[in-house]
Amino acid sequence: MVFPTAGIEVAPWVPPLVAFVISFFTSMGGVSGAFLLLPFQMSVLGYTHPSVSATNQLFNIVAIPSGVYRYWKEGRMVWPLTWVVVVGTLPGVLIGAVVRVAYLPNPKNFKLFAAAVLLYIGLRMVQDLLKKNTGGTAKADAEKRFQEMVRRHRSLASQAGGHGSPQTLPSVKVTHFNTRRLGYTFYEESYDVPFWGIFALAFIVGIVGGIYGIGGGAIIAPFFVTFFKLPVYTVAGAALMGTFVTSVAGVAFYQALAPFYPTMSVAPDWLLGILFGVGGMAGMYLGARCQKYVPAKAIKWMLAAIIVFTAVKYIVGFFY
Repeated sequence: MVFPTAGIEVAPWVPPLVAFVISFFTSMGGVSGAFLLLPFQMSVLGYTHPSVSATNQLFNIVAIPSGVYRYWKEGRMVWPLTWVVVVGTLPGVLIGAVVRVAYLPNPKNFKLFAAAVLLYIGLRMVQDLLKKNTGGTAKADAEKRFQEMVRRHRSLASQAGGHGSPQTLPSVKVTHFNTRRLGYTFYEESYDVPFWGIFALAFIVGIVGGIYGIGGGAIIAPFFVTFFKLPVYTVAGAALMGTFVTSVAGVAFYQALAPFYPTMSVAPDWLLGILFGVGGMAGMYLGARCQKYVPAKAIKWMLAAIIVFTAVKYIVGFFY
């Protein structure tokens, strides 16, 4: 099957299958699959036009809603945090789109930028995994307590014939939100972060995500957990929702830029992006269902290895 915008020919079952496999494993580790999908498009399919970033964001648009719905249903969406992320990343992702088209149209230069992003994410994951290996932390203990509560809830729901109440699980409760601070409680713990610190981070991540075509969720979530000490159970939903909204804006902006660059492929390949998205949606759903059967540490080590390997490959390819 020929995809004219992408300038490639590939069997129609390949994009959804690849997206399914990537999303299945990455969703177990709590990481978006978009940052791995882009190297596949560039290195395997040979899709190196600037429009590959927009197509990658189209994948986010189709695949993410099911994950956001799951977090919302479980009461783990921190909506003030979500909206700060959205407002901060939106202008950033538009700037990133302009930078991608105007300054990084050359595939070789873009691969070097992509390598830097992937290397950062991979090394950050390795660092977090090594920290966890040094012993139990308060955050890890809290996560274990939460997981134990989830297991008890499932057991009670099973005994009740599947009619357990989701309200028995801990949910997010916002305590204050203004232009200075954001605070909320989760599982009897209080969290407080600076408004402008979150906004500045979201803006920078928006630029990077707009260039790379990942929406920024894979970058902003580790920052929230590592630097702002927010629990991963409440960060994932906000990061996903922010990625979804900024991806919508990114796709629209790339589409709007296309007429100004008639000799360059800028607009997304809609059919290819939707095929990736359908596979990603199914992969995220099944990955979340199967997560409890696979050790999270093994999955994250696997992801870190893939990311670092891809980054190193791009760096070596740039110089040789």
